[in-house]
Amino acid sequence: MKQLLDTHTFLWFVMGNPRITPKLRAQIEDNENFVSIVSIWEIAIKNGIGKLNLEVSFDNFVDQQIIPNGIQILDIKLEHLKVLTTLPLYHRDPFDRILIAQAIMEDIVLVSADSVFAPYPVQRVWE
Repeated sequence: MKQLLDTHTFLWFVMGNPRITPKLRAQIEDNENFVSIVSIWEIAIKNGIGKLNLEVSFDNFVDQQIIPNGIQILDIKLEHLKVLTTLPLYHRDPFDRILIAQAIMEDIVLVSADSVFAPYPVQRVWE
């Protein structure tokens, strides 16, 4: 199964946060995982303004946490933006809205603890 990891899911997974239960960790490890370039962008912004401490440089974090964990980067495509323009404004966060559009367009499961995705036609899993 292909899975798109929400930003917090990706961070919690690679940082060993206990909010990723053993069952969820196994699910992530046993499937094909993607992280959106928009999530990496969000991480870069939060790290740059001090809202997120990666404990290593951003460059090292990306090199050490994405490829070694077998996670693929999902770039933003024009088709994703076309879907984005059709989404109702149930949720206004621009990062999350791109994730929703990507999940819809790629027909991919979104792994997120965030229930704000519920009104949208995406399959969201958390446990």
